[in-house]
Amino acid sequence: MNARSRLAAGTRLTRGSRRARGAWPRALLVVLAALGLALGAAAAAAAPGGATAPGHATAARAPGTASARDASHAAASCNPDASSLAPSGPPQVTSGSFMANIRTRGYLIAGVDQSTYHFGFLNPLNGQIEGFDIDMIRAVATAIFGDADPDHLHFKAISDNQRIPDILNGTVDIVAHTMTITCDRLKQVDFSSVYFEAHQRVLVLKSSTATSLAGLHGQKVCATTGSDSLARISAAKAIPVAVPYWTDCLVLLQQGDVAGISTDDSILDGLAAQDPWTKLIGPALTDEPYGLAISKQHPDFVRFVNAVLQQLRSSGQWAASYAHWVGSPVPKPPPVHYAG
Repeated sequence: MNARSRLAAGTRLTRGSRRARGAWPRALLVVLAALGLALGAAAAAAAPGGATAPGHATAARAPGTASARDASHAAASCNPDASSLAPSGPPQVTSGSFMANIRTRGYLIAGVDQSTYHFGFLNPLNGQIEGFDIDMIRAVATAIFGDADPDHLHFKAISDNQRIPDILNGTVDIVAHTMTITCDRLKQVDFSSVYFEAHQRVLVLKSSTATSLAGLHGQKVCATTGSDSLARISAAKAIPVAVPYWTDCLVLLQQGDVAGISTDDSILDGLAAQDPWTKLIGPALTDEPYGLAISKQHPDFVRFVNAVLQQLRSSGQWAASYAHWVGSPVPKPPPVHYAG
């Protein structure tokens, strides 16, 4: 990112009385968020369970074990809400499985976000990557190794556009990154069952008169490169502006370079929490079912991860994580459907 992009929420250039009225709270946001992004992946790598340097493959891949049937099940009959493989039972690390290879290596490699508040973000107060997505991936690592030792989980901080390439080239074992299951993506990677249901909406400044994405017709609207939000922006006849990270979008909105940001409400809620001069508008434009992305070479790992997610739903851990990161009231977990 360039220097401006490194600035996170709370840095919008304001004028007149609004600048004076909001100076202290906005200055605090600048310090905390800018510190978080400045620490980056390298800082997280310094601590146990920290981020692997982007682009660095830390472990060799085990040979794939996918059958032709398992590798193509999603593409043959696409239903994003029911595209995953059913668990074979409780999560077990069986001999010769991909999970056994991970255990032998000593750590799970997870591709995650570090700039999406509430879901995957680098906490500037403790230098740790935290959030709802991170809770899901920690549960997977715990199930593989039988304990919650942070040394058993290595994070690789990636952008939206890196998610599928890093799965395909084996740089990461799994991606937990507010990633919507779509038919196009199912042609390239497999997903877990749906663990969160989001909806695309729009974030604008409170001074905006727009009430929906359609109201931004002909104006610039920001989303990240590699996100499926860009197509919806174009369909609404707005002008899509693509950037690497959602915090880049927030800076552009704060500086008046775009009229809005459009993506999942889960992401927008986190941006709005960092800048009180923004608001969400309009109805839900799409359903965005989130899944954990996994290589098609490892159907045994897909089934294992789904068994872990099922335990989180039934034990109440999913609800506890939702309450902590997203808020109340806590809904029921998304209904689970499998393709095979």
